[in-house]
Amino acid sequence: MSEPVRIIERFRVPPGCTLLVGLPDVGLVGVIATTHIVSALGMEEAASVESELMPPIAVLHDGLPHSPIRIFHKDTVLAVLSETAIPAPVVQPLAKALVDWSKNRSVKMVISLGGLPTPERQELTLENIRIFGAASTPTALEMLKNWDVEALKRGFMVGPYALILRYAAESGLDAIALLAQSFYEYPDPEAAAVVVSRVTEMLNLKVDVSELLKKGEEIRLRARDVMRRTQQELNRMKKSQEYDLPLYV
Repeated sequence: MSEPVRIIERFRVPPGCTLLVGLPDVGLVGVIATTHIVSALGMEEAASVESELMPPIAVLHDGLPHSPIRIFHKDTVLAVLSETAIPAPVVQPLAKALVDWSKNRSVKMVISLGGLPTPERQELTLENIRIFGAASTPTALEMLKNWDVEALKRGFMVGPYALILRYAAESGLDAIALLAQSFYEYPDPEAAAVVVSRVTEMLNLKVDVSELLKKGEEIRLRARDVMRRTQQELNRMKKSQEYDLPLYV
């Protein structure tokens, strides 16, 4: 029986890389941020993610078809990016496949980029958007502290980033999630810019976000359909449970 999610490599990536993850989630923060990083660094497609559980979709770039979920590489950085909403049944096998592949390729750390739904987001300026973090291991949690990222102490995480952290914890892989305060159901380029600035600073990369901010309204318009489909899948995953508190401490 074939694996539900397969990663097909164009070339073998070197060991010791950091993997950035940008999957459709709250405010499409991770997708927008990772797309900008891939473009700014001129990253090369290293692998595609294939699954019969996904809709029959091909993404066209320069007239040629590509998988909607791809992994890019440049120097010591990898980035997985999805250009389409992830159906709820695909989330679990996709998260597992990414963690297993990361372990097999000796990835040093996995950093998921995303949003944290914030009711007062409309009132926040670019300078006031905060980033919170979650980690898979005590080592990764210490890294968050060193990077001055406040860790989420209690609550639930729902969706692909939650499962990536869980599977990474089970396999002993250092992984963190960087979550910027964002809109829940609207694409949020400003929150994405805050995440890009923080993660590139952490990794000592030079990525300018001025163009991302300049094209904010254009990005919002282009991303509306993906955001709508993503919200439907988030509802199926019961994303609203993130507002709950756990029963036990």
